[in-house]
Amino acid sequence: MNKLKNIRARLDQFKSLSEKQKFQEFQFCLLTPQSNAQRCWQAVEEISKLPTLEHKKVLDILSKKTRFHHTKTKRILESEKIWKEIKPLLDAKDALTLRNILAKKVNGYGLKEAAHFLRNIGLSNNKIAILDRHILKNLHELNLIPNAKIKSQKNYLEIEQIFISFADRMRISADELDLHWWSQENGEIFK
Repeated sequence: MNKLKNIRARLDQFKSLSEKQKFQEFQFCLLTPQSNAQRCWQAVEEISKLPTLEHKKVLDILSKKTRFHHTKTKRILESEKIWKEIKPLLDAKDALTLRNILAKKVNGYGLKEAAHFLRNIGLSNNKIAILDRHILKNLHELNLIPNAKIKSQKNYLEIEQIFISFADRMRISADELDLHWWSQENGEIFK
């Protein structure tokens, strides 16, 4: 149970981030699709030390840390502008509605990345799920879903409800179960 205590402490940290840290999480989730999470976080830390976001410097950092670095460089360069637009939306109380708005409004976010961002800033309220490989694999191994693939947005929402219901039955929050399964796979409690 020490692991669960550490997971809960990590989730509490997400709820007390500064404005700068929330923006870093926003950028982090722009970088994570099909890239290693730890390396993406390293890239965000390097980018945050830059005095200004310059194309060549951001591209140089991302080319060593992420896949699709040209596309992701454009997204990072646009991130400050987009952040100003979405920051006021974060006061909304309904995580599901907020996730869906972010998925449509932020270039580079889908349902998964928007959910990841909201979880990482403490706003998921256990109402949405980051349906990444580790969750899909575990749900499939438990025979809760027929395969570990998402076929459509509708299918994402169906699997999300299966995951949240399963977490409820296990008497653990969806966010806790997500971090638990992620740490089982990767050996650490991260993001």
